[in-house]
Amino acid sequence: MGNVFGEEKPLKDIIRENQRMIKKSIRELEKEIKSLESNQKKLEADIKKHAKMGQMGAVRVMAKDYVRTKNYVTKFIEMKTHLNAVSLKMQTVKSHQAMADAMKGVTVALGKMNKKMNLPALQKIMAEFMKENEKSEIMQEVMGDAIDDAMEEEGSAEEEGAIVNQVLDELGINAMEATPAVPVGGLKTEAKVAEAAQPTLVGAGGVGGGSGSNNNNNDNNGGGGGGGGGGDGGVSDLEARLAQLKNG
Repeated sequence: MGNVFGEEKPLKDIIRENQRMIKKSIRELEKEIKSLESNQKKLEADIKKHAKMGQMGAVRVMAKDYVRTKNYVTKFIEMKTHLNAVSLKMQTVKSHQAMADAMKGVTVALGKMNKKMNLPALQKIMAEFMKENEKSEIMQEVMGDAIDDAMEEEGSAEEEGAIVNQVLDELGINAMEATPAVPVGGLKTEAKVAEAAQPTLVGAGGVGGGSGSNNNNNDNNGGGGGGGGGGDGGVSDLEARLAQLKNG
C-alpha cells in the first residue's frame, strides 16, 4: 500500500518490513515446533502403553505417526535456521546502507569545509602565531632573568654547592668523580690560546693609556664609561630581537 502513488520506498523501510515478516514467521515456526514436540511426547507415551497391552497393530500405526512428527520437527527447525540467516543478512545490508549514508554525509561536510577554508589566510594566521609565540618566549626569558637577578642572594651559590656535596657524600660519590674529566690536550690548547691573546690585550691597554694621556678629562671619562656596556650584552640582544619582532 505504500507504493500506490508511485513513490519509491526507502531501503530502510523495505528492510524493516521484511524483518518484521521474518520474525513473525520464526515465531509461528517456534509455536508449531513446540506443538509437534508435545504431540511427539504424547505418542511416545501411547506407544509404550499399547505395547504393554499387546496391541501391536496400534503400536505400528502410532510409530509411523511418531516418525512423521519427528521428521517435521526437524524440517521446521531447519526452516527456522534459514530464516534467522536471512534476517542476519538483511541486518548486514542495513548496516552497509547506514555506513554508506554516513560516508556520504561526511563527504559533503568535508567538501563544504574545504571550500570555506582560505589557505593564504590560514598561512597568515600561522605566521602571526609563530611571531607572537616567539615574542612571548622572549618576554618570558627576559622576565625570568630579571626575577632570577632580583631574587638571587649572596652566598646562595656556596650553599647550593654545599647541599650538592652533602647529597653526593650520602650517595658515596666523590664530587671530583661526578664531574666529567677534561682532556689534557684541551687544557694545553686553552693555555696556548690565553698566552697568545695576552700580549694583544696588554698592547691594546697601552694604546688606550696613551690616548687617554693626550686627551682631556672629558674624553677619559667617556672612554671609561664605554667599558661598562659589555655586562648587559645578553639583555640587549633579547631587547633587539623583541624590537625586531614588533617592527616586523
